[in-house]
Amino acid sequence: MKKLVCVALTLVMLSVLVIPQGSVSAAGAYNYAEALQKAIYFYECQQAGPLPEWNRVEWRGDATMNDEVLGGWYDAGDHVKFNLPMAYSAAMLGWALYEYGDGIEASGQRPYLERNLAFALDYLVACDRGDSVVYQIGDGGADHKWWGSAEVIEKEMERPYFTCSASCVTGQMAAALAVGSIVLNNNTYLQHAKSLFKLADTKRSDAGYTEADGFYSSHSGFWDELLWAATWLYLATGDQEYLDKAESYIPKLNRQNQTTDIEYQWAHCWDDCHYGAMILLAIATGKEEYHEFAQKHLDWWTPQGYNGKSVSYTPGGLAHLDTWGPLRYSMNAAFLALVYSDSINDTALKQKYYNFAKSQIDYALGSNPENRSYVVGFGKNPPQRPHHRTAHGTWLDKRDIPDYHRHVLYGALVGGPTKSDSYKDDIEDYILNEVATDYNAGFVGVLCRMTAEYGGTTLQNFPPPEEREDEFFVEAAINQAGSHYTEIKALLNNRSSWPARLVKDFSYRYYLDLTEVFEAGATVDDITISIGYCEDGMDATISPLTHVSGNMYYITISYEDGTAICPIGQEQYAAELQFRIAAPPGTTYWDPSNDFSYQDLTKEVQKTKWMPVYDGTTRIFGEVPDGVVDPTPTTPTPTVTPTPTSTGNVLKGDINLDGTVDSTDLTLMKRFVLRKWPVRDISYPEPYGKLTPEEFVNGDVNSDNAIDSTDVTLLKRFILRKISTFPNS
Repeated sequence: MKKLVCVALTLVMLSVLVIPQGSVSAAGAYNYAEALQKAIYFYECQQAGPLPEWNRVEWRGDATMNDEVLGGWYDAGDHVKFNLPMAYSAAMLGWALYEYGDGIEASGQRPYLERNLAFALDYLVACDRGDSVVYQIGDGGADHKWWGSAEVIEKEMERPYFTCSASCVTGQMAAALAVGSIVLNNNTYLQHAKSLFKLADTKRSDAGYTEADGFYSSHSGFWDELLWAATWLYLATGDQEYLDKAESYIPKLNRQNQTTDIEYQWAHCWDDCHYGAMILLAIATGKEEYHEFAQKHLDWWTPQGYNGKSVSYTPGGLAHLDTWGPLRYSMNAAFLALVYSDSINDTALKQKYYNFAKSQIDYALGSNPENRSYVVGFGKNPPQRPHHRTAHGTWLDKRDIPDYHRHVLYGALVGGPTKSDSYKDDIEDYILNEVATDYNAGFVGVLCRMTAEYGGTTLQNFPPPEEREDEFFVEAAINQAGSHYTEIKALLNNRSSWPARLVKDFSYRYYLDLTEVFEAGATVDDITISIGYCEDGMDATISPLTHVSGNMYYITISYEDGTAICPIGQEQYAAELQFRIAAPPGTTYWDPSNDFSYQDLTKEVQKTKWMPVYDGTTRIFGEVPDGVVDPTPTTPTPTVTPTPTSTGNVLKGDINLDGTVDSTDLTLMKRFVLRKWPVRDISYPEPYGKLTPEEFVNGDVNSDNAIDSTDVTLLKRFILRKISTFPNS
């Protein structure tokens, strides 16, 4: 039945999908396919948890791996996972595929959009607890006070999670999963959409949705989310029950300025989805009252207005609804205008709504008084300083250091200009320069429609590799010097950002030439190494002098748990150590000038390449003396691929086959998901990998032929006794 309904609706839409031809649409003003390519890529920049193999962002890595539920999208330039806007954004991406998926096939961007959508929907599924949902992970207040990269936030703060059964968020999640079930042909999404909708409809309250207050408060209430979810479930199933439910909510919707009119003077957005739902109902049912609402709302967005009133316009032509994120709202309205325009036969209305939409997308891409793009990494004079922590890449918890972004946040739509078309590209101005998953959601939909019409050329080998900076290095100076000693002040830096990361076995070397020592008749044993100062919390050890060759030696300064040296703030990004190399007091033969690592040292602290830095045995920065060869990683033994066999011994969760299900199994499962399973002499075909068939079957606790973040979440809940059985077991 679902397929019949979808096919029927598609045929109806195709029968009226006539691209309007007029002066504004005679040619594509911009390379919409490239803009779409980059706008989709932005969602990969926002991915949390273990990154999928297809993630293309070289400066992102696995992050927030201790979250209650792994995966999902970070909301904006922060690291909180808010399910209300996340689910809304996913629903909008799904709607774009629903309307224009076939139209973007030729651009090659459909698979990218589909898998980015699935990434978010899988997270929403994992957040479903049956009688409640995990609706937020991360403390908004604490998160927003810190400025750093997602990969190291867990060194700075705990990340609590919050559950509720509020209708606003459960309804929004149901809508996203319903549309996802259509465009991705996924029955699991549909089943969760149905159960979440039932939960939302049964509760009919936003009680419990408290932690997001001040960030994503449910201002409009929950009736719009119920309408939105029921409408998508009707389109997904064809069941009259859902259409009846949807229509029963319409009398409950908010009214416009104490009139009997359904509110029409705002925008479809994460907080209020009744605008889009009503347009879907108009298309699906053909009922005149729904068409009247759609036209009233869209007319209000056009310069002509409705009944003498319209949204505010800037002198340059941007429909400017609100100070915060005006481009987000105009893109949402433009997408609705295009969807509705493509569904009707009235030539004048088609052209009016199309002209409105195209004027808005072209404004965002460069047709504005500033003659600039408002999309990072696209077009002429795009924003360089979006309000985004990880893209900025600081190591100091400061927005002004460095005074540039280390990474390009390709495809991110910034909030946009003021009512006078003015704009300042300033990281501090989060009103004009905030970016968010919901900002890009309607934007992607409009670009899908423009790409379907005009085509365009996507970039080959996108994204281009970035020019990397030194991430790990030593800064050093001569702290003190005497006739028999040299004291060095050294700071081991972790300014990593490709991605930001921790180095557990962190060390550097200081090379010495002891020729003058031996010529004086002394020995290695006459030279002492001592620590004069070690920064609090940065426990360092210094090795004895190690012989290289001839008179060349080195010492190793090690931080065995280098996770203390982390790019999260002033006190953590570098570890200071003052160490002294000394001959016996009273002697005068000591001379550091021939030491390899003494080169270029002065009284001023500065970066030195002559003190090489190591991650374990791998040199990651600096030079070594001629003739010194660093250890080479051992080449792994080739694996043999056996034929999988199974003894049939199944105990779900017991991944190490010891007969019990406990935290050890959870640790091993996380390592498998992170692709850190211990190396073995054998490797099985996919999906087993390094697991034996028995281990794989036990680890696949929800029996979906994969071991992923959902299994990790389920096993964690089982061990904590929050569930007593696994799904499908």
